[in-house]
Amino acid sequence: MRTCKVSAIPGFALVMLLFFTCRLAIAQNASQSPNSPFELKNGERVVFLGNSLFENDFQYGYLELALSTRWPDRDITFRNLGWTGDNVYGIARSTITNPPTGYDLLMESLTKAKPTLVFLGYGGVEAQDGEAGLATFIEGLTKLLDKVDQLGANAILLSPIPVLTTDLTQNVAGRNAMLETYAAAIARLASQRGKRYLDLFKPVQAIGQQTTITDNGIHLNETGYYYLATALEKSLGLPPRFTSVTIAAGKNAAVTTGTAKLLNAENSPATLTFSLDETRLPLPLPAIDRGITNNGPVLKITGLKKGFYTLTADKETLITASASDWANGIELRQGHSYEQVRELRQMILKKNDLFFFQYRPLNTTYILGFRSYEQGRHVKGLGEQSILIKWLEGQIALSRKPAASVYQLSPLK
Repeated sequence: MRTCKVSAIPGFALVMLLFFTCRLAIAQNASQSPNSPFELKNGERVVFLGNSLFENDFQYGYLELALSTRWPDRDITFRNLGWTGDNVYGIARSTITNPPTGYDLLMESLTKAKPTLVFLGYGGVEAQDGEAGLATFIEGLTKLLDKVDQLGANAILLSPIPVLTTDLTQNVAGRNAMLETYAAAIARLASQRGKRYLDLFKPVQAIGQQTTITDNGIHLNETGYYYLATALEKSLGLPPRFTSVTIAAGKNAAVTTGTAKLLNAENSPATLTFSLDETRLPLPLPAIDRGITNNGPVLKITGLKKGFYTLTADKETLITASASDWANGIELRQGHSYEQVRELRQMILKKNDLFFFQYRPLNTTYILGFRSYEQGRHVKGLGEQSILIKWLEGQIALSRKPAASVYQLSPLK
């Protein structure tokens, strides 16, 4: 949040000048054209705020992983404040200690997170109230946007995702129609406030018709979060993670296009040694992968004599394929970058676990509530977890940039 400084001006004039200067600074910081290219800048603190759409990603870490690997050289940190069953009034955050109310806790958690950018994912719970609840929802979402602006942060509004169950006992069509009504209302509010709006309803619905992406028709599984992350990237206007790479082998030399770089003068149709300029890590594939979308760079190698060729990376065998298959292009889905991103993902999950139990400990009533006289001593321990979280964030920052690999294509012997 920006601080505001003015030179010495006496009395009431100073108060008014300070007020309007701060309001202007907040407005300038919070405003970002929804049509401008999206990027995360150095020092950004990204917050995911909403219902189970965000909380359930604690298990997978795909949303944070997708965004953090886009700008591996920048200092970007993340906080997930998703809460299952929550609405814009923080109803699910209530505890038996009252006050604070659920809304108080929502405001407190958002303020403590010190965001520069907030992804707001609401509407899925509120849509169950139908048309009668729409005005109340928009009023609450407006207040949330006011709070985000007050904190000097930008906001990006997300649509709710559809219900995908095939259970005919449920009025799926009616529920989805109401979800789209709420999505349209969110889009209108975003336009009125000059905020970026992301329609995730349609892309999630489309991929849900091709493969199973939920556990129960409502909550996304690991595959669902993989595709939600890719849909988020596309909705933000981010380019594909990888582009096709072509190596044309000749009698005496090879020619490359894309990000490939030949590494020695001996490259020939027999053996090719090269590197790929991998500027960002891939997203690790979910455990159940049906190959619906490309995940890695597509490598095309033309001009090879008939036969089979083996590709290695840092002397580790990746794939063996025929000359015709290489000429058509093969997607690389394994190698050091995939091992690196799997380790990075585990660090993100560990960091998020520590944060989760810090900001909403299991024994909240006994540690922070009216029975804190019994276990209030553990408050210090919760605070000390920040040291581990900070250390893990440092390790995550060091692990986001792809390590260089040396590839070699040789005839199968």
